[in-house]
Amino acid sequence: MSTVEISQLKDPVARQRHPWRLVSGLLVIALVIMAARGLWGNRALDHSTIAEYLTYPSIMSGLKNTIVLALISMVIGVVAGFIVALMRLSRNPVLRAIGFAYVAIVRSIPLLLLILFVGNISLFWSGIDVLNPITGELWYSWDMNDLITPFVASIIALALNEAAYMAEIIRSGLSAVDTGQQEAANALGLGPLRTMFRVILPQALRIIIPPTGSQFITMIKMTSLVSVIAGGDLLTEAQNIAATNLRTLELLVVAFLWYLVVTGIATIGQSFLERRLARGQRKGSV
Repeated sequence: MSTVEISQLKDPVARQRHPWRLVSGLLVIALVIMAARGLWGNRALDHSTIAEYLTYPSIMSGLKNTIVLALISMVIGVVAGFIVALMRLSRNPVLRAIGFAYVAIVRSIPLLLLILFVGNISLFWSGIDVLNPITGELWYSWDMNDLITPFVASIIALALNEAAYMAEIIRSGLSAVDTGQQEAANALGLGPLRTMFRVILPQALRIIIPPTGSQFITMIKMTSLVSVIAGGDLLTEAQNIAATNLRTLELLVVAFLWYLVVTGIATIGQSFLERRLARGQRKGSV
């Protein structure tokens, strides 16, 4: 029978107790409950009005527009951010400078100001004219207000802003991939596009996807800013109703509840995706 040396036995690790964690957690829960009861039990709040407008047609329309705004703006922002990230990683100094300037300028402009600027673009350009290149005769003319509606302006502004942040996220993910991967792909005769999409990008996605999920959740909340140009979002519709029935607080609560639901669903989806990525990473390292 084999013997085990005493030195090989691990010392038992004493389980540390952290009573203050439990106390602080209970304190936070108590404060949240008190705040919720104080808001919901306020006499100025009419619960029947909240129930009436929670599924009101215009509120549902605004909710749909909010989700569509967030999805379209996020997709455009990711695609544009990928292009800007490639420009920033390019060996061409002109492309690098343009990419750097875009990120620096857009990130320095408050999103609300960018939304107002795009929403009032017709003050700079009243329309687009198409002329005959030979005779100079006017073929067709588009009014800028017809082209850039408040909804379209909202998408443009949100996408431009998101592209600057996604460019940095994607750039950091691509830069984290070991350079030896690209050298190995080049040795196998893979071209730049195949190397990017088959070798580098799949590895970089593990770094890119988690913060992208956080950006999408932030995007859902940022859609509320387009209410300043009547972008047709959830907050815009809530404000329009409040302007007629003067129940501002109740309509704000309605908007708050729907934002809570949508961001909650997005957060659960992000957590699920991160766990899947973590499991895949652990399997790959075994």
